[in-house]
Amino acid sequence: MRIKNLSFALLLSAAAAVFAQTNAQSVSGSIAGGAVTRGKSARATVVLSIPGGLHVNSNRPNSEYAVATVVRATSPGAKIGPISYPRGKNRKFAFSENTINVYDGRTSFGFNVTVPATFRGDRISVRVTVKYQACTDEVCYSPKSKEVTLTAKVK
Repeated sequence: MRIKNLSFALLLSAAAAVFAQTNAQSVSGSIAGGAVTRGKSARATVVLSIPGGLHVNSNRPNSEYAVATVVRATSPGAKIGPISYPRGKNRKFAFSENTINVYDGRTSFGFNVTVPATFRGDRISVRVTVKYQACTDEVCYSPKSKEVTLTAKVK
């Protein structure tokens, strides 16, 4: 019975460790200066923070099996420009014959937010979703999505 309980405890702690690793990434961001002028554009930045020991596939991972990182931004009152994806790093892993392009550490994505001159209201909000697949050097986890809402004062 003790061995059964010990085995269960080990299995449970391993599952918790995997859950913690796959949810360890965080997403944050801001709209430049915290303010946007009506009729003008401002640069928004979203940061995906990836803990040590993990990486995520880049937007162009160079592998048909790797899930690309995708950033989507929407706003009911503003025009969102194209997302700028950084270059990743080409790395070789035991589970792949070819190199895979990945992000690690803090990775920033940028885009322009344009507020129409006719915008009514004093704040703009932009909802950003980052879809990614986190991996270690040995295994990749199920794809995840994280959301963040960026806000700025409208002048």
